[in-house]
Amino acid sequence: MPPVVKVLVKRALILFVIVLIATYITILVANVGGYIDDLKKKEIEFQVAQAVQNNPQYKDLSPAEKTALIKKLAQVEIKRQGLDQPFIIRSFRYLWDAITLDLGRAEKMTSDSGSRSVRIIILERLPQTILLFTTATVINFFIGLFGGLSLSRKFGSFLDKLVIYLSPTSAIPGWFYGIFLIMIFYTWLHVLPPGGLVDYPPPPDPVGYVLSVLKHMILPLLSWVVSSFFIGIYSNRTFFLLYSTEDYVEVAKAKGLPPRQIERRYILRPALPPIITQFAFAVVFSWSGAIITETVFNWPGLGLAYYQAINLVDVPVIVGITVVFGYLIAATVFILEILYGLVDPRIKAGMGEAL
Repeated sequence: MPPVVKVLVKRALILFVIVLIATYITILVANVGGYIDDLKKKEIEFQVAQAVQNNPQYKDLSPAEKTALIKKLAQVEIKRQGLDQPFIIRSFRYLWDAITLDLGRAEKMTSDSGSRSVRIIILERLPQTILLFTTATVINFFIGLFGGLSLSRKFGSFLDKLVIYLSPTSAIPGWFYGIFLIMIFYTWLHVLPPGGLVDYPPPPDPVGYVLSVLKHMILPLLSWVVSSFFIGIYSNRTFFLLYSTEDYVEVAKAKGLPPRQIERRYILRPALPPIITQFAFAVVFSWSGAIITETVFNWPGLGLAYYQAINLVDVPVIVGITVVFGYLIAATVFILEILYGLVDPRIKAGMGEAL
């Protein structure tokens, strides 16, 4: 087996173990160490007791007989759901179901189509999150990339100083800007909707539906772009300035190479691995949505689903979203390892030396 393949297999196993540990910790936290399962047992006992008390065929039983029957029926249901086993055993069963993506059924939440399948709940909410936050992430990435590259050519200028002074404004989260945008464009100007995915009732024709969705995207999209605008440009500007001071860049300048060629060959190309990493992780993290932003704008994405699951203590949904997100991050890291070897030969050589 080639050395590079051995390294990739080793790292794939490490990533899988990390996902395994993160998923198990999520199961323990979401179940509060088994407390949620204990509540389920009590809920089963209560429901069985209500059913027995309200069933006419059991009305002639004595109180002692009813108590025995309730206990028996409750134990049958508890055993059917596997809640009779110790929590440590159940936790590993939950872990196996999670890592095999057997996400099961939600306890309290339902999908828009009325299904309790956790997989369907996630698949229904994920496209809305990708549509909004991945779009915002791509826009922010290219604004930061080209804005930072352009600003690095104007080091010390008024525009450069202005971006530096305004970069702390990006410490304010996007949802905070979103509240002000709602106040301005909805409350005062009445030109844009405050939230939601589409007008109600939804436009019947496809073109009208798409235009309605785009109209509802403007404010949440703008809130994220505004939040990351200055810090994205400033961080990339600083990044490119560091590369522009390398010795090989000075040599290229001494040789009289055109500035554009120097930027493309001696600054952008060596910077590709961290740029690819930044972009890949930004895109993957955007798939998880943003709980507060989606709640502020009532955007029906994965972040809002996660928030609802936490409020409802719907453990299967919490674990399902976490494990899917964990797999996405692990897959991204693994793909980046391969891309690094293609983009930067030094990393590929390093993989061989690592063995």
